[in-house]
Amino acid sequence: MLSTRRWLRAATALLGLGAVLGPAAAPAGAAIVPVDRHRGIPEPPPVEEVLAQLGKLAVEAPHSMSGYSRAKFPHWIKQYGQCDTREVVLSRDGQSVSQDSLCRAVAGTWHSPYDGKILGSASKVDIDHMVPLANAWRSGADTWTTDKRKRFANDLNNPQLIAVSASSNRSKGDQSPDQWSPPNTDFWCTYSRAWTNVKYVYGASVTQPEKDKLTTMLNTCD
Repeated sequence: MLSTRRWLRAATALLGLGAVLGPAAAPAGAAIVPVDRHRGIPEPPPVEEVLAQLGKLAVEAPHSMSGYSRAKFPHWIKQYGQCDTREVVLSRDGQSVSQDSLCRAVAGTWHSPYDGKILGSASKVDIDHMVPLANAWRSGADTWTTDKRKRFANDLNNPQLIAVSASSNRSKGDQSPDQWSPPNTDFWCTYSRAWTNVKYVYGASVTQPEKDKLTTMLNTCD
């Protein structure tokens, strides 16, 4: 898919930049995290499969926000050792990431696919929930168990968590694709595939404007 290839080219360019400038210096005692075989957000299904998933989602008006609290989606949880979900995603999505003894990212470089920004500090990186917690609440999570909401908020297996610039995450807030979409239109294909797939996996609903915009965005996959 062309948009996905463009995003991969951006990531490749970032690697090239790292080769020229070298990785950010790691503080004494920090360990370079080994590069694993999977980097970045888990790949969403192909567009044909996602279009079929979109067709199966319930279309309904947003549920009430009554009773909503981010605390009802426990995060970030420990994934292994001292590493919580945020630190795992920072390591997964970054380049030349080093961590201290508490698993905190103390050096590295990140490419934000929402807006194309290159970030040289973890403090400038947010871990975005592809489908925001409040949006999920309006889409059915108000009826979920706490355990299901916890899995949703810390999901490393599906394309639900992604490292992005703090500014783009603040701009997105809890908005659905018909209200906000990435300024980097080359990422629309991956974004709409990921959003739709996450809603399908968790049985969440969509509004009609949301479904219409997702269809438009999926049509950018060529």
